[in-house]
Amino acid sequence: MKICIAQTEPIKGNVSANIEAHKRFIELALTLHAEAIFFPELSLTGYEPELAKKLATNQNDIRLDIFQQISDHNRIIIGLGLPTVTESQIRISMIIFEPNKPRQTYSKQQLHEDEFPYFDNGIGQIIIKTNDRKIAPAICYESLQPTHAENAFKLGADVYLASVAKSLNGVEKAYDYYPRVAKQYAMPVLMSNCVSFCDNFLSVGKSAVWTKEGALVGQLDDTSEGILIFDTETEEVTKRMLKNNR
Repeated sequence: MKICIAQTEPIKGNVSANIEAHKRFIELALTLHAEAIFFPELSLTGYEPELAKKLATNQNDIRLDIFQQISDHNRIIIGLGLPTVTESQIRISMIIFEPNKPRQTYSKQQLHEDEFPYFDNGIGQIIIKTNDRKIAPAICYESLQPTHAENAFKLGADVYLASVAKSLNGVEKAYDYYPRVAKQYAMPVLMSNCVSFCDNFLSVGKSAVWTKEGALVGQLDDTSEGILIFDTETEEVTKRMLKNNR
């Protein structure tokens, strides 16, 4: 299976512009025969906790219909980030589109203490089942917590997908921790990060892929937009940069 991770530079709070950008990433991934593509944490709004309440929506937002159409037509799985609202609660979520299937929402279960004033914990782990692979999404902070990967493994996951918005310090922790997770559970780890400023920090990209042996086989730089496509059978990685059309 060919799984793509995107490294994006979101436009703060501009959902419409970010949707158009996501479409370009997906088009590029499709030319390389990707069967799934995943984006960074809160990719359609940018990681902006103070804007989350105003921007929060749900998986049935009609603006997202285009992604279901793309998924159905091209038989590609798409995972993108949005703040979602349930009753009075706001959550950090990934909306998952699968070909000709109902949409799913996975919400970050373990929050960093800085997020508590803005967000509520999600409940339950989603496992994306496709072909012979089972992909476990993880969103930023929780992906560095041992209980999350352990639970995903117990649920049968064989690919660990970290959708993040990380500063240099966070990326350094990830580069130390993710290879150990990969090796411990014999499952590849893919990290999709964004670049440029988010909230009150600089997100430094360096999106990467580690094999089930914990070997780093592909990475992007700290400033550019692009994609990595990991072939789960051959463990080869294809890298492409995205021309900035802004």
